Amino acid sequence: MNMLLSVFLMASPDGGKGNGLMTLLPLLLIIVVFYFFMIRPQMKKNKEIRKFRENIKKGDKIITIGGIHGKIIEVGETTFTIEVEGQTRLKLEKSAVAMNSVQIDENKS
Repeated sequence: MNMLLSVFLMASPDGGKGNGLMTLLPLLLIIVVFYFFMIRPQMKKNKEIRKFRENIKKGDKIITIGGIHGKIIEVGETTFTIEVEGQTRLKLEKSAVAMNSVQIDENKS
């Protein structure tokens, strides 16, 4: 580790010119790693969630981010009306829908 650090800190024989790429290379490598392991997967997940919320239709069974299970009875521009147990109706924002409850049932089997 110390030898690697001393190599990066060592001045180049031509007076410090031309070593700029070698000093920026570790920083560029870190940025690339962050992009492929953190940023890109999160963007992909957000895209899938947005697509799922746009494709929800009347009759779908959903689970909200608060854990409420219900059935979609009305779809608005930015909201859903769901029916929960006891014929209680709740109006929710589309962003409050976490997942399809059918997906949960399929994963358990």
